[in-house]
Amino acid sequence: MKPVIFGLSGLTLTDDEKRLFRDVEPAGYILFKRNIEDRAQVRALTNSLRTLHGRDNVPILIDQEGGRVARMRPPVWPDFPAGGAFDALYDIAPITAIEAARCNAEAIALSLTEVGINVDCLPVLDVRVPDTHSAIGDRALGSDPMRVAALGRAILDGLALGGVIGVVKHMPGQGRATVDTHHDLPHVTASAAELEQDLAPFRALNTAAMGMTGHVVYDVWDKTHTATMSRVVIDDIIRQSVGFDGLLMSDDLDMNALQGDVASRALACVQAGCDLALNCWGRFDEMVAIANNLPEITPVARARLDRAMALAPVPFDADRLAHLLDKRDQLLALADASTKLTGGATGAA
Repeated sequence: MKPVIFGLSGLTLTDDEKRLFRDVEPAGYILFKRNIEDRAQVRALTNSLRTLHGRDNVPILIDQEGGRVARMRPPVWPDFPAGGAFDALYDIAPITAIEAARCNAEAIALSLTEVGINVDCLPVLDVRVPDTHSAIGDRALGSDPMRVAALGRAILDGLALGGVIGVVKHMPGQGRATVDTHHDLPHVTASAAELEQDLAPFRALNTAAMGMTGHVVYDVWDKTHTATMSRVVIDDIIRQSVGFDGLLMSDDLDMNALQGDVASRALACVQAGCDLALNCWGRFDEMVAIANNLPEITPVARARLDRAMALAPVPFDADRLAHLLDKRDQLLALADASTKLTGGATGAA
């Protein structure tokens, strides 16, 4: 098994992909909008991946956060709100916001379970600050670390109730990034004391099964390497200070925050301590180069993968999904009602 998660090129596996994936046995796969058409098609695609490897617990990931980051969209699938909606409700009624976030996450999970997806790259635990770039923006769960942790815990719990593993991101915290990592490399100049705010949600949820790094340089820890490529950040901060011992994957290695060809990036992140490299775009030549450049997965990383994927499957229940969506909407309506009563004064800071 190679320590990589690959994307797919289209709605079905090509013959070349089948041969490559069978020979390489990547650790898992990730789906995007280009891989999504309708329920029957997605279920057939995920079934084909499991059949290819003869394993029911092959990790099949997706970014289904809600808001602008959602690969499965109406009218085929329900609409899910961004994290900021729960942050706004928390201003009014914290316990209600936590329950709304849990219901929403379980509903997401059931939608994924129905089509054979078992890992969601959620929750976003980046703490928002005044300069947070819009690439994070309303995806964040708030500007208070403990609020972010409380809502993040509810999301992890909700996903698990629906049979889906969550991925905490972007370790060790991307809220201070002032540029979009898809296009540029952020440098964070905050002190170690200031960065304790960013670490706090990840430390509170350090027993999560999976985590994802961010492509950010933190000058106080390592001025030369992004977190994804930094042995110091991964070992000293994520593993030791945060105390995270789950499966750690990189963010997408095709982002312009990183330099060099994608195969070199994949090797660098694994050598720095990421358990898995994440390559999202399904470009066949790149996948071949990555597979040729990577060693076999380490025993430690394989053990973390197996532990993460031990969650028992949950059967799809359409009535349960409808109930969760209705309950979530009723709870979120409290924030809308309060905003109208106060003339818009209530909301996320």
